[in-house]
Amino acid sequence: MADLFSERRKGLLRHLQRHKSGATIEELVLALGVTRTAVRQHLASLVHDGFVMPGAERPSGGRPGRLYVLTDKGREVFPRRYSWFAHLLLEAMAQEHGAAGLRTRFGRIAAAVVAQLPQRPPAASGRRAKVEALAVLMDQLGYDARKVKDVGGAPTIEADNCVFHEIAMRDGAICQFDLALLAGFTGCKVDLHECMAKGGHVCRFRFLPPAQVRE
Repeated sequence: MADLFSERRKGLLRHLQRHKSGATIEELVLALGVTRTAVRQHLASLVHDGFVMPGAERPSGGRPGRLYVLTDKGREVFPRRYSWFAHLLLEAMAQEHGAAGLRTRFGRIAAAVVAQLPQRPPAASGRRAKVEALAVLMDQLGYDARKVKDVGGAPTIEADNCVFHEIAMRDGAICQFDLALLAGFTGCKVDLHECMAKGGHVCRFRFLPPAQVRE
């Protein structure tokens, strides 16, 4: 769990993780062994930051107890091994298809993903319009991306957060999927001009006409 939480707040989040329907302040007091005031303070901070939210009221013989539950953001605090599983899949695919076959498979998967995206630009859109639309989509997907000044006359996007970074540091083949996805969205040849997995400060993508090669 992220180090930004105190041990008490980690314990509170863990209790809510184990009790999916939620817990009352009284139950959290008993579980954590702290005062009611301390529980209220921790809950107020966690609700403010979006990790916990008030839920339904639990009927009782007296005054109903307000339940507190984890939000989606709160559940994501707990470690998940997506990158480990993805790396295993990459290894299995590479062994089965070889390097060339893996690129082909990535292209097919990327094409299928692009076909399902709701924010696809019209086919008649120009290259720059497609790149601008892609920058917005990438930012929404967590790349922290934006369209920047052209590099070598080509529309360019920079991303400060590689969503595949941990996998890419272990296996650069995943970058081929990234490039296939961006190429499928824009219909351009995508040049990975700078890459964080290779020591760059950002991931910089140049979008070239399909027949153009890297300068």
